[in-house]
Amino acid sequence: MTLGAALDTSAAALVEAADADIDALNTEQCLAMLQDCEKVRRLVPWLEHRLISKLAREATPQELGGTVSHAIAEATLISRAEAGRRVREAADLGDRCGLTGEPLPPVLAATAAAQRTGGLGSGQVAVIRRFWHQLPGFIDADTREAAEAHLAQLGTQHRPEDLAGLADHLMDCLNPDGSFTDEDRARRRGLTLGKQEVDGMSALRGWLTPEARASLEAVLAKLAAPGMCNPNDDTPCVDGAPTEDAIEHDARSAAQRNHDGLNAALRAVLASGELGQHNGLPASIIVSTTLAELEAAAGQGVTGGGTRLPICDVIRLARHAHQYLAVFDNGKPVALYHSKRLASPGQRIVLYAKDRGCSAPGCTVPGYYCEVHHVTDYAHCGATGIDNLTLACGPHHRLLRPRGWSTRKRSNGDTEWIPPPHLDRGQPRTNDFHHPEKLLRRSDGEPDVA
Repeated sequence: MTLGAALDTSAAALVEAADADIDALNTEQCLAMLQDCEKVRRLVPWLEHRLISKLAREATPQELGGTVSHAIAEATLISRAEAGRRVREAADLGDRCGLTGEPLPPVLAATAAAQRTGGLGSGQVAVIRRFWHQLPGFIDADTREAAEAHLAQLGTQHRPEDLAGLADHLMDCLNPDGSFTDEDRARRRGLTLGKQEVDGMSALRGWLTPEARASLEAVLAKLAAPGMCNPNDDTPCVDGAPTEDAIEHDARSAAQRNHDGLNAALRAVLASGELGQHNGLPASIIVSTTLAELEAAAGQGVTGGGTRLPICDVIRLARHAHQYLAVFDNGKPVALYHSKRLASPGQRIVLYAKDRGCSAPGCTVPGYYCEVHHVTDYAHCGATGIDNLTLACGPHHRLLRPRGWSTRKRSNGDTEWIPPPHLDRGQPRTNDFHHPEKLLRRSDGEPDVA
């Protein structure tokens, strides 16, 4: 039986099982059925790891239409974050090949073997992978493999939270002095800015190196002190020492003071004008909004990074130096033309406001991290007009000619991406991720402009 036929048979069997009568089952039987369901759930990742590993080894960006994680997200309609997690997990648990093509066992061989038999769930795998990647560099290979195999065996007998405690104890045994090298710390460093929630707030999480922590401590010691940088004050103190009255009436928590201090530090760096240029513009906050929203002092603007800003914040930011505000009337941007090949700073501002991010279908990269692309090649038109420009992230920009992809403008100004014939039968698509309001208008019956 082929793999496709086996998956079809399995899917049909699961559909049949889902529709089965469960009224006659007692408590013991229900729990036994749940165990069987969990075993089925645990078997699926093993096949996924093999398929993802094959794509990572053999598929080209041209064939995939982007990176491996982006292609998986588009094909399976899962989030980019989940697709990225599966790719990273497959790198640890999937098949590998040596430089000469010889097969190699997975990085976490014992964990992969236990997962293949349904002995480990996603929670246990996450604990083992975290343990493995946090091991100091001085731990030798044999000890690493033995520790991983021991945790894989324990994972078949314990829940994830229990296994996490055992993994912490094993880490203490292997590294009792807690000594880590600079390479170990560098490997763990990172900051992740979370998705902006409905209320506009965003989570910030990550790990700081000792140097970064020391720098942040020095900044917060000054700017996050009681009475400093208090947005509730009519004139917040950002330099010198706050007054006794400002200190006494500061009702913020320590966490809130840290936030306000960091915000003041970032604002000061931007206002200094000493960050240099990014994509041809001074490092700045670029905000787009509408004339109606400014006049009503209501609604929200959108930054070049995709952040939604309440109009009150837009107006407050406009008081500071080195910010750009692009105002649109009835959705029409200012037309800017010049004979040079590179987009001007003014055209970049218009594109940040108009496209907001990469125009490739399904791409979520915001405008700050995109390049400017000529929809019609500059070699063919010889001009750089705003109506012939769009934003494209680096990976998608490189997919365009000569890799089979092309672009064109629709009558409403949207950019269509036309894939090679072997992808989606060459059907052109646009990207509405950065413009969800367009999808809402279409759902209300408004026709799409071709």
